Amino acid sequence: MYHLYRKQLLPISMDQGWNFFSDPYNLSTITPPDMGFEVKSFSGKKELHRGQIITYNIRPLFGIAVKWVTEITHADQPDFFVDEQVLGPFSFWHHKHYLKPVEGGVEMIDSLHYKMPFGFVGKLVHLLIVKKRLEKIFDFRAKKAEELFKGNKKP
Repeated sequence: MYHLYRKQLLPISMDQGWNFFSDPYNLSTITPPDMGFEVKSFSGKKELHRGQIITYNIRPLFGIAVKWVTEITHADQPDFFVDEQVLGPFSFWHHKHYLKPVEGGVEMIDSLHYKMPFGFVGKLVHLLIVKKRLEKIFDFRAKKAEELFKGNKKP
C-alpha cells in the first residue's frame, strides 16, 4: 500500500473550493493534458453526493487508453469527500479530499492511499514509473489550482 499526501493553501472561500473541486468536469482542467482526461458520465444529480458513480477515460502511461470508474463513498459538504476506484488500473484507490477554512483562504488536503496490482511486478512498475507519474500529476494539480485562483482576494 502506498500513500501520497499534499497540502495547499488557496486564497478562496470554502464555497469556492467545494464548488470547484467537487465538480467532476473541473478534473480535466487540473490534470496534465497528456493524460487525455475526459469525464464520460456521472450518475445522479450534478452536485457531488455519496453513491455517485463517475466514469472517465484517461491515458495514464504511454498513451494507452484506460476506462476509470470511481464512486463517491463519502461526502460532507463543504468539508470533504472521498472517491474510490471501482474499475481502473489500481488494485486499490482511496482518495480523500479535505477543505478547511484557514486565515487567508482554504487549506486543501489530498490524501491518497493506493495499491498496485500484479505483486512484485506492480511494485517494480510503481518504483520505476507510477510513483513519479502520480507525483507529477499532483504537482501539476497544485500549480494549476494556484494559477486559477491567483487573482482572488482573500475571502
